Amino acid sequence: MFLETSNLTKKFGGLTAINGVDFSVDKGKINAIIGPNGAGKSTYFNLITGVHHPSSGKVFFKGRDISTFPANKIAKQGLSRTFQTTNLFEKATVFENVVVGHRLRTKSNLFDAVFRTKREKEEGEKCKEKALKVLEYVGLSEITDMVVANISQEEKKRVAFALTLATDPEIVFLDEPTAGINPDETEKLSILIEKMAHEGITVCLIEHKMRMIMNMADKIMVLDYGEKIAEGTPEKIKSNDEVIEAYLGGDASA
Repeated sequence: MFLETSNLTKKFGGLTAINGVDFSVDKGKINAIIGPNGAGKSTYFNLITGVHHPSSGKVFFKGRDISTFPANKIAKQGLSRTFQTTNLFEKATVFENVVVGHRLRTKSNLFDAVFRTKREKEEGEKCKEKALKVLEYVGLSEITDMVVANISQEEKKRVAFALTLATDPEIVFLDEPTAGINPDETEKLSILIEKMAHEGITVCLIEHKMRMIMNMADKIMVLDYGEKIAEGTPEKIKSNDEVIEAYLGGDASA
């Protein structure tokens, strides 16, 4: 398996946020997680990416147990993510926000930074090159010098994508990537997500926009009250009575 969770459980005091979830993420595909508000979707992402550690159960990446790894170590394994709320430095430029992403792949330390060693300079240039490359990839080459506070919400989403891609991930976790943007912008971001998957980056995303998910996902898991209630292709999920009752409200085309 590429990435899988086994009996993954997280309890916060008396609340069980995730309860015994088994799921495998298919490599090179678009994997989606859906469910009502409060179903545990973001908590599930947090457990995989090291924001929280599980109360029980395991997370495996390429056969390695990463359940107790801190977030920075998990990122170095090739797992990267965005968050529901775009976390960017609003007073910095688009370029300045993204250039730090590739630092994850460099070896310079405090000594190198203080004394501006050859390694620090060379790696600094590589980070700049990587930032420009991923900004072009996500379609932001024309606004690299703009202050983030002055760009649109959709452009901020793309900056977050670029920052994620700058870490050279094998898999990206996108937490509601199209929240707060209009249908035309949603379509454009959907194209970008499909482009990432087509070029070999595994995608796992949380979304509430059902039309988008049903059109683009290869595989879907449905959570409800922290438990997996269904898994399969969009066609299979659309026809699942339990899913329709819990989430889709009888209409998978909304």
